[in-house]
Amino acid sequence: MNALEYVPAPAFEDNYIWLVSDGHHAVVVDPGEAAPVRAYLAKRGWRLSAILLTHHHQDHVGGVADLLNGQGVPVYGPAGESIAHLTHRLRSGDRVSIAEPALEFTVLDVPGHTSGHIAYFQAADPAGTPHVFCGDTLFACGCGRLFEGTPAQMLDSLDSLAALPGATQVHCAHEYTLSNIRFALACEPDNAQLLAWRDKATALRERGVPTLPTTIEHERAVNPFLRADNPAVQSTLAEQLHETVPDRLAAFTLMREWKNRFR
Repeated sequence: MNALEYVPAPAFEDNYIWLVSDGHHAVVVDPGEAAPVRAYLAKRGWRLSAILLTHHHQDHVGGVADLLNGQGVPVYGPAGESIAHLTHRLRSGDRVSIAEPALEFTVLDVPGHTSGHIAYFQAADPAGTPHVFCGDTLFACGCGRLFEGTPAQMLDSLDSLAALPGATQVHCAHEYTLSNIRFALACEPDNAQLLAWRDKATALRERGVPTLPTTIEHERAVNPFLRADNPAVQSTLAEQLHETVPDRLAAFTLMREWKNRFR
């Protein structure tokens, strides 16, 4: 089996459109615009074989029609959202099988950012590494805003992602890492792994290199939204926000509201 290449194609100001290729065919995830995808396909000589969508926001689906351009390319996406051009409507537990490149995904329901948001989990690539394409649910050191869901829904969604194998490569859809790290340090200033990650991520961005993919194991160690039960995080929330923090849902809710106004 050919090795697979996982490529983040920059789009808009801070989006990544992920392409997965075997060197001949490519699957594209969340193409908010067509031009960066077309350019990359042309540059590498890859043929588009499928489109995967995680949720309905325009910066994730806006390029689908232009990419299709009359081609019979399958388009996979959430059954619970209104998205044009879908050929396969997916729910939790569904399997996605693509022949070229050879890919198998399990669908995870991860509502919160939007009501029908899904993620695609690949249990193992040809080298044995797992991957997840999580749209705007989980970010490096952060999580998506709650536009349509509740804090409890988002926390459950993040729990389901955090339960994936630690080696899982996390293919987020935005380059928000440095701003997320600043907030994470406000929540947990003495986290040594987080401090080291700040330095590494800063160096990567100074060279114009993406900070992604991250891994589930890394996010468990540095992402405050996966650490809502951590005593240090809860203590900071109580001190900074002058609120009682009776449980991890309360901690998550306070943290997400704080992040919304954090500068």
